Amino acid sequence: MTASSVHGPAERPARAVTRTLQDGVKKTVLPSGLRIITESIPTTRSAALGIWVGIGSRDETPAMSGASHFLEHLLFKGTHKRTALEISAEIEAVGGETNAFTTKEYTCYYARVLDSDLPLAVDVLVDAVADSLLEPTDVETERGVILEEIAMHEDEPGDEVHDVFAEAIYGDHPLGWLISGTPESVTPMTRNQIDNFYRKRYRAPEIVIAAAGNLDHAAVVRLVRKALAGSPLDTGAADPAGPRDGDKPVRVRRPHTVVLHRDTEQAHIVLGTVGLSRYDERRFALGVLNNVLGGGMSSRLFQEIREKRGLAYSVYSYASQYADTGLFGVYAGCAPGKAAEVLDLIRTELARVAAGGITAEELVRGRGMVKGSYVLGLEDTSSRMSRLAKSELLHGHLMSVDELLARVDAVTTADVAEVAADLLAREQSLAVVGPFDEGAFPPG
Repeated sequence: MTASSVHGPAERPARAVTRTLQDGVKKTVLPSGLRIITESIPTTRSAALGIWVGIGSRDETPAMSGASHFLEHLLFKGTHKRTALEISAEIEAVGGETNAFTTKEYTCYYARVLDSDLPLAVDVLVDAVADSLLEPTDVETERGVILEEIAMHEDEPGDEVHDVFAEAIYGDHPLGWLISGTPESVTPMTRNQIDNFYRKRYRAPEIVIAAAGNLDHAAVVRLVRKALAGSPLDTGAADPAGPRDGDKPVRVRRPHTVVLHRDTEQAHIVLGTVGLSRYDERRFALGVLNNVLGGGMSSRLFQEIREKRGLAYSVYSYASQYADTGLFGVYAGCAPGKAAEVLDLIRTELARVAAGGITAEELVRGRGMVKGSYVLGLEDTSSRMSRLAKSELLHGHLMSVDELLARVDAVTTADVAEVAADLLAREQSLAVVGPFDEGAFPPG
C-alpha cells in the first residue's frame, strides 16, 4: 500500500448516497466525495464530532515540512463568519470543547458538546475547516507559537527519543521527519505556500466527518451540507492535488545507533526495528505479542527491568502502523549509569521471545489485554467517533466490535511465535537521548 491508500475509496456519486453499515451506524457519501459517518447512541446526552482529513506530515516536501501542523493551528484563527475568539467562545459558551491534532498520515479537528448543541458544533467546526482565511498576521503569530512548541518538545527527552528513533529507521523519508517540522522549515514558510497546501490538499474525497452520540444521521447530513454550502468542499472543486511526497517508496535505513547528547538526569532509550503496516493480517498477533512483551505491569520487560531489578521507572514496548510500513520499539528511561545494563536486558528478552515465542498462559493474558483495551476504550462518544473515522479513513471498512474480538481470539501461540521470529530477530536500531557521546553504545 502507498500513502495514497491512507483514506478509503474516493467515491464520487452523482447524488448523496446513504447506507447502513451496522446497527446504529450510517454513512452518506456526498456528490463531492466527502463522507459523513455517524453512530446513534440514544442513551447518552452528549455528541462528539470530528473532521478527519487524510493529509499528514508524510504528505509534505522538505520545504513544506510542518505544513499540516501549521494548518492545524491556523484553521482555528478565523473565517469569513467568525473570528478566532468567536470560534472558541461559541463552543465554550455551551460547555463544549474543541481541539485538533496532526499525525503523520491524517489531521483531526474535533468537538464534544451536549447533544442539543451538535448543530452549533457542526456549523463552527465545518466553517473553520472549510473557510479559513489564513490571515498573514495570524500566520506570523502562530509561527512563533509553533517555534515555541518545537523548543518545548526538545525539553522533553522522553518524547524526543521516539522522534530520534523514527529518523533512525526512515531517515530522509517524511515518516522520519518531525510532525511539527523544524525551525529551519517553519521559519521561512510563507502564507502563500501554506494557503496553496491548504487549497490543494484539503479536498472533499480526503475528508471524513464523523459523529457519535444522541443524534439522527439524516439531521447531521443536513447540518453538514448547510455548513458546507458555497465552499470548495461542497462542490468538490479543487486544483489537482498532484503526487504526494509520501507516495514515494519507503526505504528503511540500515540498522544503526543514533545518540542525541542532552544533559539530562535520565537516559532515554528506544531499541527496535521496522514493523508491520496496518493492513498486515499479522497485526492482531503483533498486538498480543506487544502486550506480553511490554504492555503492562505483568509484561516480561516490566517484570524483568522494573519489578525484579528496579532499574527503570518506565519501560514498555509499542507498535506504530502506517499505510505501508510500521515501527516496533521498546522504550526505557533509566539512570545513565544503568543504561548499558537495561539495554542488555531488553536485547536478551527480545532474543528469548524471538527464539521461543510465548506461553499459553501469556497468550490468554495478552489476548485479554488487547480486547479489554479496545472495548473499554469505546465507553465515551469521543472514542466512538474516532473509531468510525479511523475505520473509514484508513481502511474504508468498519469492523464490528464482535468481529474484532473474534480476530483477537483467533490468535494462537504459533501466530505470535511467527511474528516474534520475524520482527524480534531482525537487526535493531537504537536511539538514545541523554548525557552520552555517539560511541557510548557499541552494536549489540
